[in-house]
Amino acid sequence: MKLEKVVDMRLRPSTQVVRLVDEMHAAGGFMAKDLAEVARIYSDMLSDASCTRFLSFPAAPMATGLRGVVVDMVKEGMVDVIITTCGTLDHDLARSWGAYYQGSFNLDDAKVQRMGYHRLGNILVPLDDYGPTIERKLQPWLDRLYAEGKTSLSTEELSSELGKLVNNKCSLLYWAREKKVPIFVPGPMDGAVGSQIWLFANKRSDFRVDIIKDEKRLSDIVFESKKTGALVIGGGISKHHTIWWNMFKGGLDYAAYVTTAVEYDGSLSGAQVREAISWGKVKEKAKQTTLYSEATIALPLIATYAFTRKGQRQAV
Repeated sequence: MKLEKVVDMRLRPSTQVVRLVDEMHAAGGFMAKDLAEVARIYSDMLSDASCTRFLSFPAAPMATGLRGVVVDMVKEGMVDVIITTCGTLDHDLARSWGAYYQGSFNLDDAKVQRMGYHRLGNILVPLDDYGPTIERKLQPWLDRLYAEGKTSLSTEELSSELGKLVNNKCSLLYWAREKKVPIFVPGPMDGAVGSQIWLFANKRSDFRVDIIKDEKRLSDIVFESKKTGALVIGGGISKHHTIWWNMFKGGLDYAAYVTTAVEYDGSLSGAQVREAISWGKVKEKAKQTTLYSEATIALPLIATYAFTRKGQRQAV
């Protein structure tokens, strides 16, 4: 069976997308208007020179072509801080060293496994390009770090070192290192990279991931910022860590959520921005909205709109 590779999308300026999104806002129809609101809020974040811009997202989008949009957002100076999950590191590395393929939500999963793949939604992840490749690459790399005296690293430092290791211009880790955009992973053990760190620490018992150092850095970033804004994709720990730290500064000045989760089970993933206002994680007068949409549909439009408007402002 011949499989089609997953190909990263690219971020390009488009006045047609700007026009379309503005028309969606004027149309006033359901989620279309909310998508336009998120695009405008993100564009406002980029135009506010006093604002530190957070981007948070879980791992799954990195298995898709949406990775290219996120990479270009970093390259184009549209992101100051990333908070994400360990799986983001996994997928970025695995796709830098191998390839993912297009599948279907309706495949026979027992057959998928026998063929040597994992299924992530409608994406097929080659088994060997995931866990085994990450192990082959990371164990000698961890040996080298240890030999250099790097026995304790924050996830920000770990992500930067991985960007140096991967040395691939398609990689988020590579461009985050190049552009000095810190990547924080508050749940570092929950993934293939985390498993390799655990495995290495069984050989070198003094090797540690220093998450307290990450928290100190996040504290400094938040308190040194005049204003903060966040584009929050999905939910979970990456979403909560973003809004949690901004609570200590009085809340976000800009907040835009993109989620498919519902709020009626009390989950953080489904919680709307207005709930965060009650916790002080978002300011009462913040520019804010919640969009119910799947990220691979919404983020390309949101990012293209903001990127194009950014270029138009710079050209004036």
